[in-house]
Amino acid sequence: MAHDHMIEMLDLDAQVLHEYFRDLIGWVGREAADRPRVVDLGAGSGTGSLALARELPGSAVTAVDVSPEMLAHLRSRADAAGLGDRIRTVEADLDQPWPDLGPTDVIWAASSMHHMADPAKALASAFGALRPDGLLVIAELESFPRFLAGTPDEDVELRGHAESAKRRHEAGLHMHENWGDRMNHAGFTSVTERHFDINLRPPLPAAAARYAEISLGRMRHGLEGRLPVADLAALEKIVAGLAGRDDLSVRTKRTVWLARR
Repeated sequence: MAHDHMIEMLDLDAQVLHEYFRDLIGWVGREAADRPRVVDLGAGSGTGSLALARELPGSAVTAVDVSPEMLAHLRSRADAAGLGDRIRTVEADLDQPWPDLGPTDVIWAASSMHHMADPAKALASAFGALRPDGLLVIAELESFPRFLAGTPDEDVELRGHAESAKRRHEAGLHMHENWGDRMNHAGFTSVTERHFDINLRPPLPAAAARYAEISLGRMRHGLEGRLPVADLAALEKIVAGLAGRDDLSVRTKRTVWLARR
């Protein structure tokens, strides 16, 4: 069930933040070669793969992920969208030597690089996989979505985020890296960095409440024993009551780096 919720959360992220994704994919499309061969690293539920296939005319996308469940979901989404012939899936652990992905014009890594055990090794693998003048696109979360700004529940949400950030740091995730510097060290050139400050105000579509429910529910689950009992109970009550609220907002920051081989 947790896996199903992760898939749903990734799908909702793209649905609720569709303007950000459209802006980002449009930027990549303007910079990419004609009819590009694209690799989606850590493709997850397929949001990036489907958007790239739709927006880049003549593109062929290879979606790489370690999870067979994610790839099966991605495959069904691609087939339902009529894109099955342009998206192939590869199951692989990107912390191991990468499979031969073929000549590649664009490598897309959205919220996946921070999971790599050895970022320098992953960037070297990306450099080796790209054709000359090919693009590497790294999109990362600068801040996880907040939903309760300006409401009486804002403080408990902020405490939950602060404790979650400590938990991710202890887990060794490479959050808040300067990926631009790392790209330069790996041999990439023409590194461009863009910041996206997303602030969606109420009223929001119904999908936003479900997005908040899954996001805050996952956060609550990960904080067992790390927050006071009163805060955990407050978070549970908040999650249970999200569906009927009309005061939710979505605030998050994303940073994207685009570089050339």
